[in-house]
Amino acid sequence: MARTAHGPSCAKRLRQEATQHGEPPGEIARTIHAHCAVSLLRAQRLARGLTLKEAAKGLNEFSAGRHGAPRVDGDQLGHWENGRQPRPATLGLLCEFYDNCTPEDLGFTSTGTAVAPPSSGLAVAGRLLPSPTAATRPFTAYALEQQVDAARRSVDRTLAVGTVSSTQLDMLDEQVLWAREQYVYTAPTPMITMLLDLLAEVQELAGQRQPAAVQVRLSELTSMLATLVADALMKLGHLPRSRSWYATARNAADDSGNTELRARVRAQAAMLPFYYGPLEAAVALAREARIICRGRPSATAAFASAAEARALAKLGDKEGAETARRLATAAFEQSGDGGPAGNDAFGFPERRFRLYESGTLTALGKTSQARRVQEAALRLYPSKTGIDPALLSLEAALCLAQDRSPTEACQLAATTFLRIAPEHRTPIVEERAREVIGALPQDAESGRAARELREILALPSGQM
Repeated sequence: MARTAHGPSCAKRLRQEATQHGEPPGEIARTIHAHCAVSLLRAQRLARGLTLKEAAKGLNEFSAGRHGAPRVDGDQLGHWENGRQPRPATLGLLCEFYDNCTPEDLGFTSTGTAVAPPSSGLAVAGRLLPSPTAATRPFTAYALEQQVDAARRSVDRTLAVGTVSSTQLDMLDEQVLWAREQYVYTAPTPMITMLLDLLAEVQELAGQRQPAAVQVRLSELTSMLATLVADALMKLGHLPRSRSWYATARNAADDSGNTELRARVRAQAAMLPFYYGPLEAAVALAREARIICRGRPSATAAFASAAEARALAKLGDKEGAETARRLATAAFEQSGDGGPAGNDAFGFPERRFRLYESGTLTALGKTSQARRVQEAALRLYPSKTGIDPALLSLEAALCLAQDRSPTEACQLAATTFLRIAPEHRTPIVEERAREVIGALPQDAESGRAARELREILALPSGQM
């Protein structure tokens, strides 16, 4: 059975890892071809981090001024990547463009014919059996082969009813990856509009009969988009809708059968009960995600354990929180760079790992350790980002409140809240700021600093 091709995000991860080790693009392409089950031509493009549109534009610029050079668009390049034969002159141009590769490096013979396995004989248990000559094979064997071939053609015709090409899927993958990167710093309200537009496109295709491999990829994309919609709704305080969208995301992930994604969605969904309750539900979701990972070290396993530790600490289960925190640290260290790039909403880079660690230490009352983690995390954030730095500063304010420095705690919370761009000043940030007031010593809750913080939080956004 042919393996399902992986999406561009998997190739991106392999490229980043290989680049760190100094591997050349040609070697990276072979790794992507073997791991992601994509054609060699497509692997060459992905090894260089190019989209179909970017590669087509680069190819046209490279061939500008050459007599008879073809004008290429993304669709045409996608057809070649899926096995359509380019003309010999075009094949030579592709070889030059991809750092003077050989035709074989791109998956073609020197004449431009796509390299394919021999078709004679029958496949049994994964091995190709040689076909006897017509003069020597019995009639019954010949009739059986004819029957087998006729059945295969019938199945191929049935599968061809699906309307999604590999090029379409690649373009959808690229759009979803772009949305994941935009999500890191875009305010939730405009982001929801973008996500719903993409989701409508995916669902239009998923609603039609598609081959199983295509349906898997569409379910994966649906799950990713639904998760981001749920998270944006949570930030805006639309809790019932967020809860429903997280359920949809879990259903789509389960439908895809992608173990990593199934765990990832559950770990992400644990954020809703962590901030708004019940905390037991946050622990259950994070623990389920960790179990799905089956002890394999990965960014998702680190994320799940970190989420479990933070929720257990907030519940007051110190021993359980410390155990989960150790698991998270071990999984994160063994996973390398935390998965996708730091500008990906589905990544778990060090700064986000430290955010969760800060929440755990703050809830456990280990304020000195928490401050060190907060400072280290804040240094890792780029200038263009979302609300995570603000959440870290609000946790620093919580530490001050626990250390009986109520005035400093309220002032830091107020300053942090006012510095947030209005479009990011959502109910989830307000909720976290109100936790600072709740953590103050009883005799300080009615003090001047606390009153001023309450007044700031009560003001409409336009008056801040």
